[in-house]
Amino acid sequence: MVQLIEKISKAEAVKQQSRHLRGHIARDLADTATPFDGEGYSLLKFHGIYQGYDRDSATELKQAGESKHYQFMVRVRIPGGRLTADQCLALDKIGDTYANGSLRVTTRQSIQFHGVVKSGLKAAMGEINAGLMTTLAACGDVVRTVTTSPAPIRDRVHDRLEADARLLSSELLPRSRAYQEIWVDGERWGEGRGAEEPTDPLYGERYLPRKFKIGLAVPEDNTIDVLTNDLGIVALWEQDELIGYNFFLGGGHGATHNKSETYPRMGTAVCFIEPDDLVEATKAVVRLHRDWGDRGNRRHARLKYVIAERGEEWARERLSQDLGKQLAPVRSMARFQVPDHLGWHEQGDGKLYLGLPISSGRIIDDARSKLRTALREIVAHYRVDPILMPSQDIILSEIDPADREAIEAELRACGVRLASDMVPAERWALACPALPTCGLALTEAERVRDLLVAEIVERMTRWAVEQERVSIRITGCPNGCARPYSGDIGIVGRIPGFYSIYVGGDFEGTRLNEVVAERIRLGEVADVLDPLFALYAASRRDGEGFGDFCHRVGVARLREVLAATRAEPRAAAD
Repeated sequence: MVQLIEKISKAEAVKQQSRHLRGHIARDLADTATPFDGEGYSLLKFHGIYQGYDRDSATELKQAGESKHYQFMVRVRIPGGRLTADQCLALDKIGDTYANGSLRVTTRQSIQFHGVVKSGLKAAMGEINAGLMTTLAACGDVVRTVTTSPAPIRDRVHDRLEADARLLSSELLPRSRAYQEIWVDGERWGEGRGAEEPTDPLYGERYLPRKFKIGLAVPEDNTIDVLTNDLGIVALWEQDELIGYNFFLGGGHGATHNKSETYPRMGTAVCFIEPDDLVEATKAVVRLHRDWGDRGNRRHARLKYVIAERGEEWARERLSQDLGKQLAPVRSMARFQVPDHLGWHEQGDGKLYLGLPISSGRIIDDARSKLRTALREIVAHYRVDPILMPSQDIILSEIDPADREAIEAELRACGVRLASDMVPAERWALACPALPTCGLALTEAERVRDLLVAEIVERMTRWAVEQERVSIRITGCPNGCARPYSGDIGIVGRIPGFYSIYVGGDFEGTRLNEVVAERIRLGEVADVLDPLFALYAASRRDGEGFGDFCHRVGVARLREVLAATRAEPRAAAD
């Protein structure tokens, strides 16, 4: 049964009239001096491209009567974050030739480029294709990059996770030929092109109401924060045999300040899926979102609202009807764990892998280190295969143990900090790009990440808790790209220069945190957290994490502590 739609948003009309994602993209590419119009802006996302502008220079240019510096973010779809050495080197070259000299590891195990200009856009896309990669469906109202455990451990569990991620990624790609025509074949644009192409059998003519994220995990490794996905898939194993998958539906972090009808949500248990039904059951969940998601209000269009408002039993019955078999509730499973993949580890086949911390995922040469140079030379010389981590870090896999000392020496010679040089809060911090490239950012995130984390670590050290494992997530707006609502500490941009502070999530990624302070100046964030660290040091239980402590004590009590210590500054008026 398909839900009847009384009205659709403008974005829905654009998709419906796009001739299967073609629009006028091919025609408008030729005019390199003019940005794409609103229709093109919307459709480019399906091709893995966001059009934006340099927000640092926008005001000055406007005052001078000049136009903004339009540029593009290009995101590569990399299932499970797996790259070959040659693919990594190809991406590195693109970063210099067409982007701003950097590559950025995303929280969804992808690489994105910033600063691509329109005149180089098609050539950059061609280079990505030549490296046997794609940007198709890295963005847009479709199933995006499928994530899974980054650990290159050579056993049946990890081999199956990687294979499932690749399989689902392939099966869930849009079937339109538009991407190939525009970016690869370069066929001549025509108004009627695509008119005879069949409608996508999974997505339909309007695709999905909003983006759709899938993650695959096992209870022993929830590095990806599986419950923050629209569909979180947890594989269950017994005695080295896969018995099936628990499906958790309706996770998602996006929200809007002062809009109570929007909110972050953790995925909740819906059904158990037999091993042979993985692909079809996943497609059934995609169809559930396609048919029941809100197409009139994009702020209310994610699957999480469908599940929150209709319930898990309703979802299980709809999926059962779709698959023609009665689905059982989820099976019991072990508690989630989050292992540390940074540093040196054995793969299980005689080789090693090295988890390398990357601040905010930004691979760049700067005054602090020659990180990008080091990675390029190591990948090229030792032929290691990189794996992108959902923590914005990178794993170098397939390392011969005989090369360990030389690789570490080369990293240190380039000034690269290793995991062993950091306290836990530094190792586990995330930040979204925010300013100057993100059009949604209200304030800074990546550019203040290192300073802010250092200030927080200084307060933790004051109370002798700096060796406790704490996850800090910083975002420049409430949309949650760095998953701020499920960590120990979430720092969310509120207005320019001010943040909301959230605490009480858990490190294992099973619980949302809560706001404890609002409209805090950037320079006062660490001061607000200071009395909470003091209370934690004095009152924690054995083995209790900071987020678990805050949850046990309760946000009301923590607010009282802040008020009593006068730690919460008086924010400026709006």
